[in-house]
Amino acid sequence: MRRLAVLAAAVPLLFAAACGGGQGGGDASTPAGTASASSAASGPPASVDDLKVSGKTGEKPKVTFPTGMMPPTTSAAKTVTKGDGEAVRAGDNVIVNLTAYAWDGQSNAMVGSTYDEGSPQVLKVGDGLPKVIDTAFQQAKVGDRFFAVVAVDSLSKEQLEQAKAQGTDKMASLYVIDVVARATKKAASGKEVKAGVKGITLENPGGDAAPKLSTKTGEKAPTELVAKTVIEGTGPKVKSGQGVLVHYVGKIWGTDKEFDSSWNRGAPVMFQIGTGKVIKGWDQGLVGVPVGSRVLLVIPPKLGYGEQGQGDVIKGTDTLVFVVDVLGAY
Repeated sequence: MRRLAVLAAAVPLLFAAACGGGQGGGDASTPAGTASASSAASGPPASVDDLKVSGKTGEKPKVTFPTGMMPPTTSAAKTVTKGDGEAVRAGDNVIVNLTAYAWDGQSNAMVGSTYDEGSPQVLKVGDGLPKVIDTAFQQAKVGDRFFAVVAVDSLSKEQLEQAKAQGTDKMASLYVIDVVARATKKAASGKEVKAGVKGITLENPGGDAAPKLSTKTGEKAPTELVAKTVIEGTGPKVKSGQGVLVHYVGKIWGTDKEFDSSWNRGAPVMFQIGTGKVIKGWDQGLVGVPVGSRVLLVIPPKLGYGEQGQGDVIKGTDTLVFVVDVLGAY
């Protein structure tokens, strides 16, 4: 499955990029108050109170960095806007929009933003995130905007040595986070329909359990897309351009070989749908599906990865079979 290049918020920018595709330019990446590269800051370390984050929650933030000051050396977080939704708890999967900056006292460049990627992402509270971000989440509600500075005090001894070797130990990472929703639902549930595709066996336990899918068959694979709702949801229909929250499992027709599963990773994922961010079979098969549904997708190569296949696992002749639980659309 081709995915969005999303931010790896668990990895501090002090020694690694926080996004699959870093970018510069634009108001957010070169905000007013940013020290230029030719006049690097050399003053005292800044604090979170020296930073200004503006703009509406739900829109890409605008950040004004203090001039004449070094990045903070102490990690801290601050709430910008308070929401009135559910409280976030430890262990929650939370849907967020997140914008990351490398705070170096010079360019203070924006490294990436889900607002530019076109879809929120899912983070699990308490699962490898820097402590300052975990703590901020557990004090947050849906609708909040907060920012967190991850400074050198958050690094392990090994990470600090790595940062020193790369010359980034004077930097800090800044994350501006909009809490969109708590992703508490783990599987589709509702009226069940038999799969009805010859060669496919599917059991729908529902609740918190993954579907049981078998694609071991001698039947000839369909040559056109099959998109069949096997549990019918009651939520709004998914629209093109939305980010969809899904649990899924993917196997290869005829072999029963599993090549991907969000269930095995322990958390649902977000994809932008209908815009070419994922394979064509997903774009065509999931737009218009009601939230809460479980959908069986049988995807021929022309609507999957094409003649080139994908890595060493999926050949150019393989037909892919997915069972997708559509848990939300944002």
